[in-house]
Amino acid sequence: MRPTRRRPSTALAGLLGTLLLGGLVACGEERSPAATTEPPEKGECRLLTPEDVARPSNGTATVPCGDRHTAQTFEVGELPEELHDLEPDDPALGTHVYGECSSSFAGFLKGDESAVMRSVVSWVWFRPDDASWDAGARWFRCDVIGGGEQLTPYRALPKNAKGLLEGLPPDQWMVCATGRSVQAGTKVPCSEPHTWRAVTTIKVGEPGEPYPGDDAVAEITSDFCSDSVGAWLGYPTSYDYGSTFFGEAEWEAGNRRSVCWARTQQ
Repeated sequence: MRPTRRRPSTALAGLLGTLLLGGLVACGEERSPAATTEPPEKGECRLLTPEDVARPSNGTATVPCGDRHTAQTFEVGELPEELHDLEPDDPALGTHVYGECSSSFAGFLKGDESAVMRSVVSWVWFRPDDASWDAGARWFRCDVIGGGEQLTPYRALPKNAKGLLEGLPPDQWMVCATGRSVQAGTKVPCSEPHTWRAVTTIKVGEPGEPYPGDDAVAEITSDFCSDSVGAWLGYPTSYDYGSTFFGEAEWEAGNRRSVCWARTQQ
C-alpha cells in the first residue's frame, strides 16, 4: 500500500541564513580603534551576538575558549590579488569567501554535507574595517556560530567546536521546528520539544547545471522528500513531511541540496 502523504508548502528562505549566502553580505559598519593590517588567528573565540554578525567587520575582543563563547574562528585567509583593488563591500569578495569557507566549515565540524545543513550551527565571515582596508589589510575571517538567522539567541559552543558534527551528532546541535508547519514554525535544537525534524537532505542538481527555476526545484524537492521521509520513518501508512529549498542565489553559490523534514516528536 502506498503511504498517504500530504503535500507540504516549500520555502525559498534558507534554514539558517548564514549556512549559505547569509554570511556573504552584511550591513552596517564597525570601526576598530586603530587601523591594522594584522590578520586574526584561527581558533580564537568570541562572544558574538546577532548584532555583531550583522556587520561586515568585527573588532570584538577574544575570550578564552574555556569561557562562555558563541563563536570560534575556523578559517583565516588572504584575499587573492585580483580582488585587492575592489571596494570592501564588493559582492565578489563574498563569493570568493563562500567558496573558501563553506568547504572548510564542513571539514572543521567533521560532518557530511547533509549533517551540516541540518545543524543549528552556521558560519559568518568578516573583512577588515574600512580604515584597515585602506591601510592595505586584505584578510578574511570565518567564524562558526552557535545559531543562525532563525535561531537566536546564539547557543554557547564547546571549548573547541572542531569535530562537533562527527559521527552521530547530539540532538542539541541538530535543527528541529515547533509549529503548525516547518515554514510557520520556530526553529529549535532537537534536544528541545519539537514537532518537525530535519531528517535528510536530497540533491536537486549537479555542479555546473543552470538553475532550473523555483517551480522546478520545488517540484523536485517535494517528490524526493516524500520518498526520503517515508523511508526515514520506516514507510508508515500515512505521514506528514515538509521541505525547504533554496533559491537561485544559493544555487549560484554552489548549493544543490534541499532539506527534508518529518513530522515527529522523536
